[in-house]
Amino acid sequence: MQKELVLLHGWGMNQGVWQLIQPELENLYTGQVRSLDLPGFGNSATTLPTPYNLHDAAMQLSQQLKPHSILMGWSLGGLFALYIAKHWPEKVSKVILVASTPYFAEQGEWLGINEKVLTQFKDQLVNHREKTIERFLAIQAMGSESARDDIKQLKQLLNQYSAPNSEALTAGLDILQNDDLRDLFATCPVKIMGVFGRLDALVPYKAIAKMSVLNAEFEYQVIDKASHAPFISHKNEFLSIVKSML
Repeated sequence: MQKELVLLHGWGMNQGVWQLIQPELENLYTGQVRSLDLPGFGNSATTLPTPYNLHDAAMQLSQQLKPHSILMGWSLGGLFALYIAKHWPEKVSKVILVASTPYFAEQGEWLGINEKVLTQFKDQLVNHREKTIERFLAIQAMGSESARDDIKQLKQLLNQYSAPNSEALTAGLDILQNDDLRDLFATCPVKIMGVFGRLDALVPYKAIAKMSVLNAEFEYQVIDKASHAPFISHKNEFLSIVKSML
């Protein structure tokens, strides 16, 4: 029996972001393909764990998974995928990270998002939620040759679902800023693979090499002209890579 492929979105988003490639994934993968909302986002906007932290939110999400699922996690969704794979390994057969890293914050020689940027996002969320998410969308598409079209397309897909819960947005930024899963990444009991964009401002290209040092079995591919949303900006190339990984 084929394993289920489960798609997990990133911060401020919902399962709508996968609509662009889900039909193609269903064609190239013989098992079931399903996209889920992280707690507090999209269709799960009203179902929040208390308190909202990575452990409780990941546990809530894991309860929706069938055993031995393949988890494809984009950005923040990648942290959820890694956490579930480590703590509930019976649920996961493989993790495919999409523009994701075990630790998003910049720290010493570890390249990531500057702490000031994340703090700024958090401060702006309080008064300007829509503008903050729009700014984050712009960062996702940065470097892509079709950035303007990518953002427009993302917004249309996202708007088909409920707006994210403000508590989940804040908690999501806390997770991006504070949750360091590098040790977990190094000792994860399941296979981890990755697809990255060389122009990604949130997961710098040089950080990928450091991930390989942490986990010698980590396999990845980089799309040269892609940024933080390679499945939107370089759909065909992305699908070709994922097909080989599945």
